[in-house]
Amino acid sequence: MISSVLALTLGLGAANADELIIGSQIPLTGSAARAGMGMNEGIQVAAKVFNETNGKHTVKVITIDDESQPAKAVAAIEQLNAQGALAFTGGYGSNIIGPASDAAERLGKVYMTSGGVATELSQRGLKTFFRISNATGYAKALAGLSDTLDLQSFSLIYSTRESTAEVAKLLEEIWTAEGKKVTLHPFDPSIADFKPVLHKIKLQDSPEAIAMVGYENDYVGIIRAAKVLKPDAKAIMGTWSLATPKMWQDFPDLMNNVYGTAPLPYPAQFNTPEEQTFAEAYKEMHNKEPDYLGIFGYVQGLLLFNAVAEAYDAGTLNSGGVQDALRKTEHDTLIGKVIFDESGDNTNFAHRMAQHQDGAVAIVWPKESATAEARFPAVPW
Repeated sequence: MISSVLALTLGLGAANADELIIGSQIPLTGSAARAGMGMNEGIQVAAKVFNETNGKHTVKVITIDDESQPAKAVAAIEQLNAQGALAFTGGYGSNIIGPASDAAERLGKVYMTSGGVATELSQRGLKTFFRISNATGYAKALAGLSDTLDLQSFSLIYSTRESTAEVAKLLEEIWTAEGKKVTLHPFDPSIADFKPVLHKIKLQDSPEAIAMVGYENDYVGIIRAAKVLKPDAKAIMGTWSLATPKMWQDFPDLMNNVYGTAPLPYPAQFNTPEEQTFAEAYKEMHNKEPDYLGIFGYVQGLLLFNAVAEAYDAGTLNSGGVQDALRKTEHDTLIGKVIFDESGDNTNFAHRMAQHQDGAVAIVWPKESATAEARFPAVPW
């Protein structure tokens, strides 16, 4: 049974005859809740901005908590469809997004996400699957930072889930091709104690850097074990959902000097009119500064809302109009240009690397986007 159904109507209200219903299947509880809540905040802001600026349509976002479980994600898509959803957004974790987007494909409706990066997701031949991020963009970001820091040896700790294992494989290939030493440490997603892994790294690897490819709970466990065992490393870095203000807020004793992917610094710097509109709406709705999970949720939401509205006006909602609207043009967004190929992948996705610096999240790579110098060598223990 779905644990919670949250109906959210934003902006001009449900009385408008051209109200467009969008379904959001997202983890608000369970292991991916922290990421899901951040994405959900951005989707809400996208609805607010769309409703206040479109002038012709409004959107009503109906959100169902998938509890971080694949079966409940599929049930959520089916329930949202029964409630009149014209398209779907949300999702976090490739193992959850896969079956949920399969369900959307069977219904002939677009599924838009930023929460699943496994390459396999875009190789299923689906016509209705779209995402704004992918594994390659994350691997290139970690590899780029490591080149800038001139790191030559790595202990690569990664979850054996499909998407995390894929990013780890890409990193191994990049670093090995550059003649760097990489020692792999795969772990089962159910692991709770990382001290044996860190003990092995300390005694056998002696790496210059520890690289993590996992999720929030994994990062916390790894860094907590590292603080106890104190391996002789110069840097510790990871991928998604790491360089966020929420992680600092919850674990200030673990995060300082840690590197992670992020599109913008925190506190964020917003300069263009669109960026300022987003930032003002975010602060108004959530009473805090936005982070990258919110930015990703906003981008995926607004892209979808605009495409659904375009298809609605053209009378092509039931004949592929939403996916055509997404594929036919380049989209200027807060994360740069988004260009969808036939598989639904954003071929222009590129990420940046940030570092926790005493409560701030500073962009430290690439150089042209940096907001602060990288602290190096520097670890949280």
